[in-house]
Amino acid sequence: LHTPMYFFLLNLSLLDLGSISTTVPKAMANSLWDTRDISYAGCAAQVFLFLFFISAELSLLTVMAYDRYVAICKPLHYGPLLGSKACVHMAAAAWGSGFLYSLLHTVNTFSLPLCKGNAVDQFFCEIPQILKLSCADIYLREVWLIMFSVLVISGCFIFIVLSYVQIFRAVLRIPSQQGRHKAFSMCLPHLAVVSVFISTAVFAYLKPPSISSPSLDLVVVLLYSVVPPTVNPLIYSMRNKDLKKALLKLM
Repeated sequence: LHTPMYFFLLNLSLLDLGSISTTVPKAMANSLWDTRDISYAGCAAQVFLFLFFISAELSLLTVMAYDRYVAICKPLHYGPLLGSKACVHMAAAAWGSGFLYSLLHTVNTFSLPLCKGNAVDQFFCEIPQILKLSCADIYLREVWLIMFSVLVISGCFIFIVLSYVQIFRAVLRIPSQQGRHKAFSMCLPHLAVVSVFISTAVFAYLKPPSISSPSLDLVVVLLYSVVPPTVNPLIYSMRNKDLKKALLKLM
């Protein structure tokens, strides 16, 4: 399991564990003790950590698309292009970009004065819900943040799509059916994880306001905050023979 793909999977697992640990334990504790309290510092930490983990995960999924591209389209160059140092640098870049992105959003959000109560209408501190509590003119800030977020997500998404266009072109040129099946099986887990991650997040933030309601907002937030980190390990473990063998050996 000491290959670039599994090194990136290790980082993906840590990010999934971090993102789900940021929101779910606090929500469970509040439910058990029948309270909805969270401190101001705790709310800021929750916003920062959640954004950090999910933005770093998007960057890492983009890096993993490049890994699949090199493995299938340039197999003879796989070693030089994805050596141990290169993998460490790419993983560090994913974590670093997530940190900067999260810091920017958190500082911008909590620099606003909050004067419309202190009740966040969600099971964790979410930026759109916090912005509703602000009495400042947040239109320009909100537009700037949305444009920046769309730019980052679009850049990652376009890179992933272009990588898979090249991958599918290369796979279709493989003469044997067994070779094509093996190549597709390498890509399917990553494609499934990317699809779940991006589709839930896009639906959460780009759904029409006309269909918005407290119950629907709760379901949508659960979709993008809880579902991806929960199903990612299942997708990769169920589709991967090496992981199954390693797990059986460990047991």
